[in-house]
Amino acid sequence: MKVVITDHEYKDLRFEDKILDHEDIEVIKMQCKTEDEVIEACHDADAIMNLYAPISRRVIENLKNCKVITRYGVGVDTIDLDAATEHGICIGNVPDYGVDEVSDHALALILSLLRKITTSNQIVKNGTWDVNLSKPIRRLNKLTIGLVGFGNIPRRLAMKVQALGLNVIVSDPFVSEDIAKESNVTLVSLEELCESSDLISVHVPLTASTKGMIGKEQFGMMKKGVYLVNTARGPVVDEDALLEAIESGVVAGAGLDVIETEPINPDHPFLKMENVTLTPHMAGYSEESAEEMRSKTALGITDVLLRGEYPKYLVNKGVKEKVELKPFVMDERYQF
Repeated sequence: MKVVITDHEYKDLRFEDKILDHEDIEVIKMQCKTEDEVIEACHDADAIMNLYAPISRRVIENLKNCKVITRYGVGVDTIDLDAATEHGICIGNVPDYGVDEVSDHALALILSLLRKITTSNQIVKNGTWDVNLSKPIRRLNKLTIGLVGFGNIPRRLAMKVQALGLNVIVSDPFVSEDIAKESNVTLVSLEELCESSDLISVHVPLTASTKGMIGKEQFGMMKKGVYLVNTARGPVVDEDALLEAIESGVVAGAGLDVIETEPINPDHPFLKMENVTLTPHMAGYSEESAEEMRSKTALGITDVLLRGEYPKYLVNKGVKEKVELKPFVMDERYQF
């Protein structure tokens, strides 16, 4: 069986090799960037592991043997899920590998913005020792943070910011009042969240319905001086609208681990804005989370090819109407 890794950003693939070391599996390692390159490499593959290379409808329609595609990480926006489901291909991801890392990173950006850490550091390094240049700073337990989305990561983040005394409100149409109550957060509409929050942290996947969901209309609802953190996906926030909101003073500062187009263009306005803190899409990274994520991505392949099971983290559950596999059975392989 042929397994193709379409692309990766690692020095080696030792974790993947360990999981896929089987006499019936041949692993092909590529660095595809275009649809044509993916088609050439994967047309006869039994399984695919994917990072950023496009797995579009056109690509999927050219896959002869593919049974499963797993994506490094949480998001599956590189893959046409509808096309995969139509063609009976299971899609897997790793939704639980970096919950602490991403929530820690979001918290770091939140504290940096609210306590003016990054901007004050630069002021001092530029030769000025003056606390007045960092004003105003608010007491944390007087502030409200709005979480857009309330999956595993923002739920963990909520616990961390609550320990600091922040009031937490949440907007997520898929979350019940009971779950909100269990987490001691208040469930509100996106409109109310925008109107009431002193800081907004974005935690939704990129889909057709979430692209640009924080845009000009939403910034127009926000109180002047709000802060924005995004550790989810860049296109969830309309970048032009964010730039306008920063320039007008509606947004006092932003902490962004993701932007619309990565890597960032050398001429991007964010690079000249002292009140914008940027990190290079690293929120989910730690040595431990990297091993877990890469291993689980490979395990999703073996779930299907070697065990005849649906992958543990099956994304497109509708594929069960197209292909019949055994239910996933948990074992020690997934213990990290």
